[in-house]
Amino acid sequence: MGLRCFIVDDSTDFLDAARSRLESDGVTVVGVASTIDEALARLDGAEPDVVLVDVNLGSESGLDLARRIQIETNVDPAQVVLISTHAAEDLIDLVESVPAAALLSKTALSGDALRRILDDR
Repeated sequence: MGLRCFIVDDSTDFLDAARSRLESDGVTVVGVASTIDEALARLDGAEPDVVLVDVNLGSESGLDLARRIQIETNVDPAQVVLISTHAAEDLIDLVESVPAAALLSKTALSGDALRRILDDR
């Protein structure tokens, strides 16, 4: 069975690009959301293997969403991968306090990158 992914990002352009990239890598995108409320409402029914969460969700925080996913859904924090356009070293202090498997640069996003992260957990 292939990898199932849910993507949370406030940019519709990025959602479209990420879906296209991941699907070309054999990943099934089972859902997308642009806000915390949308993500929490859609996650449980989607049954993803991995949830990509943008660190910066416009006026909302992806870090807050990662914390809420742990409490409010049946998604394991080890299935959450934070994504950002910022360099990982710039965010490491913030990210270490969040229940997530990893932080991945948006430019490095691929099916193989997600599989490696999930294999290492």
